[in-house]
Amino acid sequence: MIIRKTAAELEKMRRSGILVYQILKDLGDMVQEGVSTYDLELAAERMIADAGARPAFKGYFVPAAGERYKYVLCTSVNSEIVHGIPSPKRVLKKGDIVSIDTGVQLDGYYGDSAVTVGVGELSGETKRLLEVTEESLELAIEQVRAGNRLFDICGTVERHVVSNGYSVVREYVGHGIGRSCTRSRRFRITWTARTRTRD
Repeated sequence: MIIRKTAAELEKMRRSGILVYQILKDLGDMVQEGVSTYDLELAAERMIADAGARPAFKGYFVPAAGERYKYVLCTSVNSEIVHGIPSPKRVLKKGDIVSIDTGVQLDGYYGDSAVTVGVGELSGETKRLLEVTEESLELAIEQVRAGNRLFDICGTVERHVVSNGYSVVREYVGHGIGRSCTRSRRFRITWTARTRTRD
């Protein structure tokens, strides 16, 4: 059953989403050669605390690992698909791309998003991957309208990436968002964010 949110609930979700957007924007500005993914982690943890929010990821029980997740970010570099773990040993190099994924709980509601950021000059192949994934996001957003279903959004993304020689990763799950991050058995599109490059 789909339960519609009230205007007040939607506003709280919007504020959580805006906070995640701002954190990702600030972290994206930090991305450069020599920065570690743990540097990003420490900055994100500080930003979340300063905003009076709670990190959505830290403390989340991961059944496959048998323990709770210890970080506020997932940082996936280059060929890592999702859920990379921040580390002081993972230092970014020119030509890398890093997916920065985070979520917060603010005033009882969650926000959750990711961004992929390039480090310096990227190869033509990497630029093309990022272009296609950003296009798929824009096409998906166009499908978010009354009368459409999640299949319309997911199908649009899959058709676009496949037609450009790429594929989606079906082994990962997506989730709802609101007062909880409810897991579902739908495949997760791993390219969920706008892309940017920095010199």
